[in-house]
Amino acid sequence: MKIAIGNDHAAGELKPVIIDLIKELGNEIIDVGVAAGEAVDYPIPGEKVGRLVASGEADLGVLICGTGVGISLAANKVKGIRAAAVSDTATARLIREHNNANVIAIGARIVGSELAKDIIKTFLTTDFSGEERHQRRIDLISDVEERFGK
Repeated sequence: MKIAIGNDHAAGELKPVIIDLIKELGNEIIDVGVAAGEAVDYPIPGEKVGRLVASGEADLGVLICGTGVGISLAANKVKGIRAAAVSDTATARLIREHNNANVIAIGARIVGSELAKDIIKTFLTTDFSGEERHQRRIDLISDVEERFGK
């Protein structure tokens, strides 16, 4: 799989750890974030990752900022993106199984590197359940996007 990754200045130290994990799992990386010590406003990499996933250039996206919230909000403005800020492995599994989330966001100031790796590994190795009730709810979300011109 191709995984798009983006981050802001709060996650410059964590990003290389996550990139190494993603590669160890056999995935390719599209890196649109910044290096440690560089600054960027989180909406910029959030949108970039969202667009890469929505266009199909990347299969899934990983975002990292201070809390994971701001960058996920930016990604969710891209039509077709279902991004969630996550701080535990159970939620990482459920956003894939139930919501077919295509972007995950984590907070570098919220979770340590080992937990971050567990969260990302869970997200990348979990598939959508395909259950009718979950697909119906995803379709309802897509309907909202269409009605409000996102």
